[in-house]
Amino acid sequence: MNGTMNKVILIGNLGDEIKMHQFDDNSSIGRFPLATSESFTSRDSGEKVTQTEWHNVVVRNKLAEICEKYLKKGDKVYVEGKLKTRKWQDNNGQDRYTTEIIASEVVFLNTKSSNTDSGATSSPNEPPSSTQDKMSMDNEPDDLPF
Repeated sequence: MNGTMNKVILIGNLGDEIKMHQFDDNSSIGRFPLATSESFTSRDSGEKVTQTEWHNVVVRNKLAEICEKYLKKGDKVYVEGKLKTRKWQDNNGQDRYTTEIIASEVVFLNTKSSNTDSGATSSPNEPPSSTQDKMSMDNEPDDLPF
């Protein structure tokens, strides 16, 4: 491959509600923490160990509005996007950095029984569709004859 790629795919649970920021030009940004976890059995103690990693996700404009409307803390989502590192100075003049996932796609993975208002979206320009349409990630049985 001649080029480079910056692509992130995560499946996790929202750690908090979407924090929205509106701007004068009618654009908006939503931010939320996403938790991903992995479990394994410790060789030393034989106990099950779960490690959780936290990710800062940023959604923009229409996708941010859809996420704010349909997602709540604890919901399971599929997020696809790219990594972006920002630099700023704190109140003491110290340089600070943060790495965020700039989401281009968010798919809501909750089942209808766990969240009756939940929808799913595959891009910022599409309205939410039925969660059942996007359930392949939840290992739901399908109705295919083969």
